Amino acid sequence: MPSPELSCSVSTRFLPDQSSASEDVYAFAYTITIRNTGDTAAQVIGRHWVITHGSGQVEEVRGLGVVGQQPLLKPGEQFEYTSWTRITTPRGSMRGELYCMTDEAEAFEVPIEAFALAIAQALH
Repeated sequence: MPSPELSCSVSTRFLPDQSSASEDVYAFAYTITIRNTGDTAAQVIGRHWVITHGSGQVEEVRGLGVVGQQPLLKPGEQFEYTSWTRITTPRGSMRGELYCMTDEAEAFEVPIEAFALAIAQALH
């Protein structure tokens, strides 16, 4: 029986133009690459994020699709998107999962391991 298998990789970058240290606003872009490494088609239906600020404050975000889309990935295909978030500290983290469905209407989740939201320190 074919099995669904999606893998995700993440890259982040600080957005200085959208941030203000004096107002405790730090914006970060994150790019998620979703690859279908299984042998059956799979569709991303929704997502759930847990955003943790450096202060310990936690926000949860749930919604349909990713950036307004519900990409259907055939075996070997990938989908990449960039979104962003704001936190109140210069360091924090995000983790979550994608809610997915196979073409046989079997639901499954793809965890996204925690990744850092942090301003790169200047080299001296």
